[in-house]
Amino acid sequence: MNPIETMLQQHRMLILDGAMATELESQGCDLNDRLWSAKVLMENPDLIGRVHRDYFEAGADVAITASYQATVQGFRDRGLSEAEANALIIRSVRIAVEARDAFWTEVLPENRARRPKPLVAASVGPYGAFLADGSEYRGDYALTESELMDFHRERMRTLVEAGADLLACETIPCLLEAQALVKLLEAEFPGVYAWISFSAKDGQRISSGETIAECAQRLNAYEQVAAVGVNCTPPQYIGSLVSEIRANTAKPVLVYPNSGEIYDPSDKTWHSSGMTESYGCSAKGWHEAGASLIGGCCRTTPADIRAIAAWART
Repeated sequence: MNPIETMLQQHRMLILDGAMATELESQGCDLNDRLWSAKVLMENPDLIGRVHRDYFEAGADVAITASYQATVQGFRDRGLSEAEANALIIRSVRIAVEARDAFWTEVLPENRARRPKPLVAASVGPYGAFLADGSEYRGDYALTESELMDFHRERMRTLVEAGADLLACETIPCLLEAQALVKLLEAEFPGVYAWISFSAKDGQRISSGETIAECAQRLNAYEQVAAVGVNCTPPQYIGSLVSEIRANTAKPVLVYPNSGEIYDPSDKTWHSSGMTESYGCSAKGWHEAGASLIGGCCRTTPADIRAIAAWART
């Protein structure tokens, strides 16, 4: 059964967490690295658990694991064995599960009625995240659907077997990669659910230039797609994207945009002033437009998630 739809039967919306890397950097981690936040799985995994805990305390109903850029290929390039790489991918899920379970034991009974026991969504970053060249915002890699399935297969299997509640296939730049992911689900992971979240370039089109409307229509037919949405996209485009998705699928709609700053993949830094409206206020508008899962991506913080919870749980 779709865990998201099950939870939405009892709660009007679910709150996702915010940026992992932003919080790790604020704690002194240097993430200017091909492995990005996955590097911290090797160096300081306890810090990842602390970030998950901060987001749960801020109000998050879903934790997204630190596996976005965690791949066997990427870790092997760093000199690790396949077994060591898989152990780190498993660790990303277990850290989140342990943080969730520890947090939930401390939630007062009267507060449990106001929120669900949080889910752990295992992050499945796109092929472009492994390349670490910004192509998750272009989708211009020259792979076939079959080759993309081969790339994602073993990591998806490891994340599922590690005990994640569902998969978070996120920052997907093109429909071809989304189709590869859902075909893998159908063929090899029966009973496993995943959300598919695209990166977008404006209010109608995903990063590759295909329309979000077409993407939503295509994915609507797949029972194992738990929700469809967008992430790591500037906030000014979110309202229009939500409307386009809502008009073309019966699936729950999820959004977790970035802060609105511009990412430079050459030096892995963010520029510009970001949002002019408060994150909590913007999120309320996205919910009114039809989004039922809302959180934050790059450069968002526990304070932003707390701002969503402030109105969502009143």
